Amino acid sequence: MTIPDFTHFNAAGEAHMVDVGNKKFTHRIAVTEGFISLQPATLAMILEGGHKKGDVLGIARIAGIMASKRTADLIPLCHPLSLTHVEVALIPEPEKNRIRCQTTAKTLGQTGVEMEALTATQISLLTIYDMCKAVDRGMVIEGVRLLEKSGGKSGLWRTDTI
Repeated sequence: MTIPDFTHFNAAGEAHMVDVGNKKFTHRIAVTEGFISLQPATLAMILEGGHKKGDVLGIARIAGIMASKRTADLIPLCHPLSLTHVEVALIPEPEKNRIRCQTTAKTLGQTGVEMEALTATQISLLTIYDMCKAVDRGMVIEGVRLLEKSGGKSGLWRTDTI
């Protein structure tokens, strides 16, 4: 297996922003996921709406959407994108004492939206952590990954572990 060259380095080995000016505009979609594990009592508090800070999942969802729109401000070599849709789904999994975050980001553009979807997932989960840290400092964020991407020259890609 050959490893492709990293695109964010020029011939001299210096970091640079990739020129996407000659790439075709295509519909691009990325789907990501991640999890936050918490104590059963913390999860119950969130699901019952009993948290003093308010609607934890609603606030986390909005935080993720907002973060996706700021990805280029956070990751130095990302292109600013015009997002056409971002959906953050926060799915409680009480049998596993966790919440699953799945984000779908879409654009019509010249470069992919994986970083925007990953940023939304991370910030959604971090927001849950921030809102609940006073009652559960042992929460764990894990498993953040790209599940699927489509659009552009490389077409459809899906993880083989779904």
